[in-house]
Amino acid sequence: FFFGALDKMHLYNLTLQKNTAITCAVYGSFSAPKMQEITVGRGKYIDLLRPDENGHLITICSMEVFGYVRSLSAFRLSGTTRDFLVVGSDSG
Repeated sequence: FFFGALDKMHLYNLTLQKNTAITCAVYGSFSAPKMQEITVGRGKYIDLLRPDENGHLITICSMEVFGYVRSLSAFRLSGTTRDFLVVGSDSG
């Protein structure tokens, strides 16, 4: 009887708080030309940060990714004015 109940059990994993420790960061102009922005990796999240007029960092965008962010790198194609982001991660 008990083993039959285990066959129908479904487990759900839910993180209550997102990670606060920054594991990697990169600087670039990701959203607009000549915009000073910082992209940081925090566990399963990538955050786009921009300084305001007082010098405080404001989160512009936060995106959850599948797996954990292990490395970030910025690159720019020749002839363009914006940077692109390369994300290295494990599969979770």
